[in-house]
Amino acid sequence: MDKVRFGIVGTNFITDWVIAGARQEERFELAAVYSRTQSTASAFALRHGIPHTFTSLEEMARSTLIDAVYIASPNFLHASQSILCMSCGKHVLCEKPLASNAREAMEMIAASKMYGVTLMEAMKPTLTPNFLSVRNNLKRIGTVRRYFACYCQYSSRYDKYKEGTLLNAFRPEYSNGAMMDIGVYTVYPMVALFGRPLKTDASGIVLSSGVDGQGAVNFLYDGMNATVLYSKIADSSLPSEIQGEGGRITLDRINIIGKVTYTPRLPASPGKGAQPVDEDISEPASDMDEYYYEVAEFVDLVIAGKRESEINSHENSLITLEIVDEVRRQLGIVYPADRP
Repeated sequence: MDKVRFGIVGTNFITDWVIAGARQEERFELAAVYSRTQSTASAFALRHGIPHTFTSLEEMARSTLIDAVYIASPNFLHASQSILCMSCGKHVLCEKPLASNAREAMEMIAASKMYGVTLMEAMKPTLTPNFLSVRNNLKRIGTVRRYFACYCQYSSRYDKYKEGTLLNAFRPEYSNGAMMDIGVYTVYPMVALFGRPLKTDASGIVLSSGVDGQGAVNFLYDGMNATVLYSKIADSSLPSEIQGEGGRITLDRINIIGKVTYTPRLPASPGKGAQPVDEDISEPASDMDEYYYEVAEFVDLVIAGKRESEINSHENSLITLEIVDEVRRQLGIVYPADRP
């Protein structure tokens, strides 16, 4: 296999972005799109030059026209659609969050193993060169004592919500809310770097629709603390930071890591007026789109016959959703998908 032929599930703006990045990967071939209506499928296919359209997901999954599926449907459909595609022998790249909850994620992982196909969560920042730089330079700050990540972005849909229009972004039946939409960007890198926390303490604001508008979560690790802030009802420009006994690493944004800085701790008796010197440890600017890296990683896995990524691994995706489940439990957020 020198190319991976993709079918697309989900015709929203995120899919447009992913396709733009995916087309920088020479082994990516866009072969088909599924939508519930032919008109939507045809319009999307025309816009992106896709040769085949389907209005039946099962028909596309069983088709010999594709090898893999990129799923960007609403969160509550991720598990059922992924498992259907995997049961037909198709590899699955599924948008974040991987599923509505950890139970569904375990079912998806089991399906990947049962049918011998690749399953990967499309969590883009952890696969970028700048995140690799964070990992490679982590030892320079010595014993890590704190991880802090912030992603607060006021949602334009919240204005509609305040006017009385309930859009999908704030509907529990769609397994949505601030943590599921943007909070996972703060949690997943933490898990990828440090694994499972020992304790989770969450607080937040739950909207009248039954989903969270924002939250703050404190985590306890062995010898280390972590704090994440996320919101869809307020803005913040705070950077994210990993603090160690020997210095710190600063990330300008946790969801799109544009710049990474290493700052060593000053010695105990610095000279008068001494200031810590920041070192830019970002990878050189690239022409590659931010979404290119997740597609390239996935294609690598498919061609190599591997079921999972070492970074966006099944374990990291599962731990992240177990954390999200615990945060929702503490905030009192329940989705219809939580019911067996």
